[in-house]
Amino acid sequence: RYFLVGSNPAETKYRVLKIDRTEPKDLVIIDDKHVYTQQEVRELLGRLDLGNRTKIGQKGSSGLSRAVSAFGVVGFVRFLEGYYIVLITKRRKMADIGGHAIYKIEDTNMIYIPNDSVRVTHPDEARYLRIFQNVDLSSNFYFSYSYDLSHSLQYNLTVLRMPLEILKPETTQTRQESFDIFEDEGLSTQGGSCVFGICSKPYEKYVWNAKLLEVVKNTVHRDWLLYIIHGFCGQSKLLIYGRPIYVTLIARRSSKFAGTRFLKRGANCEGDVANEVETEQILYDASVMSFSAGSYSSYVQVRGSVPLYWSQDISTMMPKPPITLDQADPFAHVAALHFDQMLQRFGSPIIILNLVKEREKRKHERILSEELVAAVTYLNQFLPPEHAIIYIPWDMAKYTKSKLCNVLDRLNVIAESVVKKTGFFVNRPDSYCSILRPDEKWNELGGCVVSTGRLQTGVLRTNCVDCLDRTNTAQFMVGKCALAYQLYSLGLIDKPNLQFDTDAVRLFEELYEDHGDTLSLQYGGSQLVHRVKTYRKIAPWTQHSKDIMQTLSRYYSNAFSDADRQDSINLFLGVFKPTEGKPHLWELPTDFYLHHKNTLSLSQTRRSYTFWWTTGVLKHLPLPFDEVTCAENRRKLIVKRFHKCEEEIDIHSEFFRPYELSSFDETFCLAMTNSTRDFMPKNVGIDPSPFTVRKPDETGKSVLGNKSNREETVLQRKTAASAPPPPSEEAVSSSSEDDSGTDKEEEGAVSQRSTPVKVTDTGDNTKITENVVQSTKDVYGVNLSDVPSEDDLTIYARFVQLGQSQHKQDKSSQQFCSKHQLDRVINLVPISSFSQDNIYEVQPPRVDRKSVEIFHAHMQAGRGNMQPLGKDDFLMYREYIRNRYM
Repeated sequence: RYFLVGSNPAETKYRVLKIDRTEPKDLVIIDDKHVYTQQEVRELLGRLDLGNRTKIGQKGSSGLSRAVSAFGVVGFVRFLEGYYIVLITKRRKMADIGGHAIYKIEDTNMIYIPNDSVRVTHPDEARYLRIFQNVDLSSNFYFSYSYDLSHSLQYNLTVLRMPLEILKPETTQTRQESFDIFEDEGLSTQGGSCVFGICSKPYEKYVWNAKLLEVVKNTVHRDWLLYIIHGFCGQSKLLIYGRPIYVTLIARRSSKFAGTRFLKRGANCEGDVANEVETEQILYDASVMSFSAGSYSSYVQVRGSVPLYWSQDISTMMPKPPITLDQADPFAHVAALHFDQMLQRFGSPIIILNLVKEREKRKHERILSEELVAAVTYLNQFLPPEHAIIYIPWDMAKYTKSKLCNVLDRLNVIAESVVKKTGFFVNRPDSYCSILRPDEKWNELGGCVVSTGRLQTGVLRTNCVDCLDRTNTAQFMVGKCALAYQLYSLGLIDKPNLQFDTDAVRLFEELYEDHGDTLSLQYGGSQLVHRVKTYRKIAPWTQHSKDIMQTLSRYYSNAFSDADRQDSINLFLGVFKPTEGKPHLWELPTDFYLHHKNTLSLSQTRRSYTFWWTTGVLKHLPLPFDEVTCAENRRKLIVKRFHKCEEEIDIHSEFFRPYELSSFDETFCLAMTNSTRDFMPKNVGIDPSPFTVRKPDETGKSVLGNKSNREETVLQRKTAASAPPPPSEEAVSSSSEDDSGTDKEEEGAVSQRSTPVKVTDTGDNTKITENVVQSTKDVYGVNLSDVPSEDDLTIYARFVQLGQSQHKQDKSSQQFCSKHQLDRVINLVPISSFSQDNIYEVQPPRVDRKSVEIFHAHMQAGRGNMQPLGKDDFLMYREYIRNRYM
């Protein structure tokens, strides 16, 4: 048997799963539902170890051995033999939202569960295993133990603030469960000692391991279920005169109709579209991290393929295969299903920004525009005019070629109108200053204003043909406009307007480019070809050669490797299930029938062609149906009861861990881009505000030198997509040799994460010094003396000796040195039993008698007991009065 022991972050509560290994093809898991303490778990494992030894009292052959240490269970999968368990063995912290950590999967381990004695081998098992492992789980898969990544921040905080009275029927359920997604932000009952926590079921569209967990979802406690998303997660710090504002970008890729560029186009029969990604930008003041007390704001937008039945034939090996409409859809059935999903999740208005070409010599992209216009026109006939779908066509490629038009200025106008219609989410009411001096644009803002702040109603849906390059630039411009409103709502700027070439926008642009590169690699096989700088027409000439290389890389990927990647995605997501006696995955001529279920069986219910939305959706518009209080949504919520003294309720203890010894690797493992360090110029006299427009050569990243090609700099992007991994949290091993090996690896990782490195010749050393090092007069305004005083040198020598004794000498040499070298400095006596601790007994400094008397007199004066004045005091006071007033 395998025993899976899981704990909470504090390692004070444990659960145990028992996995039977005698079944060759079935998965038998027993969850005893009991919460163990640390002592109880040790006793349990000790009894199991003792009971499974070959001979009683024999210590050589342990009856229980640790197979692997992990950070979570991705799921269970079976091909043609028995089940495998997929475990997360390495993780890296990528972001922090209100004290809730978001991790990226760095490494996984697949373990075959059945024993070799009962294993029934199959010749094709190894091939299926290889295809499954082609989905690289260490590439942009994210999870969180305490935050629901599948939902938006607005949904999570709206659910949290739901009044308890509405959920009274659910609170009567008695379940033996003790750990929730949102337990640390519970809802307290009036006057009682109980706290109620609310959590919601995840939104399955954006969960990528739902099928892997399906087999155990109803048999194990929900604490074991760790839902992962695929896409992008990056976080940067915007410092506004020292006030830390965290800008977070989370992209959730849909697991429905997922695949690669030319193999997944348009939509399937259920209204799910290809390359559908929901991008959410979250802004919050990091000085207060609690959801209930802090200031949080978010804005959501969506990208996705045109919701029609269309495809491109890649067998011709053309760079741009012709677009063909596969099925006629006069009643816009597929588009209706797709927009119905969006109305339920986002509310109204739904705004479509269509960036495909309008004028072409040979009809290519225009086919999609014409069909989409017809579909939207048809669907809008039956919607109320105030909730109609808004369609904005704009040929971005034509405007880019024109020398008279500025693409980004036109996009900025579109972005302003979009954000005004949808609004954004903020969890606090308007600040008093914006009520006293309201901005004209602020009064025109849409969305829904509630007592606790504002809600975003509706969403922008952007698409081009691929939904990669043009779409990312358009989304950046809309996000930049929304960022200005978010900063204004939190009282950080006086007008909701941000300009290019400011530190804040440069930081946001870098975040969006990493976001675009990551999503483009996942769907198209290469990074972005056209970036924001390309459309601003300020990209360097070297960018053109890079664009050509990215185009070739994308073409190669689409022609040769996309088919294998598509098979892997189909197997990972459970779209294809291997079955004995049926064709194998690699024998299928197409996966069309796997994604279009109506080709295999006819639906029993036919949707109306006129009332194409789900019942109840229109009644609550413009609010999204998923966020309103109704019986259907209440069934998705789980309410748990806690005692107010339980440790899970206190988010301060959960986040800061005051009961643990903190290590620098864990405390500073999140290396994010910083606006002051990475973007602000290093010259003195520069305005430190991140909203000041800089000259192109004034950025922090160009201070290292930008005068010639020899002085190129290797600059790190410390956002999620391109950061070199900092010390990952590896599973703890029991042997001391493994521990030392891990330490060496982590030291190497830390050295990689150093400051940007200058690549240059030895002859340029003097030039570098002139660029970087400035005189003390420039930095401090005064010329510092060349030679420090003798007292300063003595203090510095003591400081150096103290540092050397603390870090470079072991305990035995410290005791020897303390007798000879450190007698005149300070006597350090190690008092820890562990060699790796730097804890010493320090002798307090000696104080003379006069200083003690002065201190006691000061203490008495603080209590109101004044000492009688002496003759010297009277003379001093008289001298003071004479000089002051006479």
